[in-house]
Amino acid sequence: MKLGAGLIAPMIIILLSLTNELAKAEVITLTPETFSDKVKEKDTAWFVKFCVPWCKHCKKLGNLWEELGKAMEGDDEIEIGEVDCGTSRAVCTKVEIHSYPTFKLFYNGEEVTKYQGKRDVESLKAFVVEETEKAAEKAQLEDKEL
Repeated sequence: MKLGAGLIAPMIIILLSLTNELAKAEVITLTPETFSDKVKEKDTAWFVKFCVPWCKHCKKLGNLWEELGKAMEGDDEIEIGEVDCGTSRAVCTKVEIHSYPTFKLFYNGEEVTKYQGKRDVESLKAFVVEETEKAAEKAQLEDKEL
């Protein structure tokens, strides 16, 4: 019986770490190798957080971005991403990130807008859904003109 009890704690730790990894899966880490291809995905919006680990304002966000990722989980047209500007400086330079955190929305490879509103899941979600709808409508109109 002692052997079984000794296995429970490590199993709980493994399950908790798997749960934590699954919770993070809704936020996709973008790098210099993946950023351009991902944000260029057709008919897909990417709402991206640009941060650095040492920034007190980024740290203050806590799990906000992960919570947004979870809230957006069922929406196939919207992806939630993040870029660490400490390790992916080239990406941040390319999209003109000058302060942290910065939140930008991309659609079909184009920067649509920068978010400057309240920092809570409901506000972020409402913003990204509304702006994605506008960007999709604009893209459809442009496709019809061609």
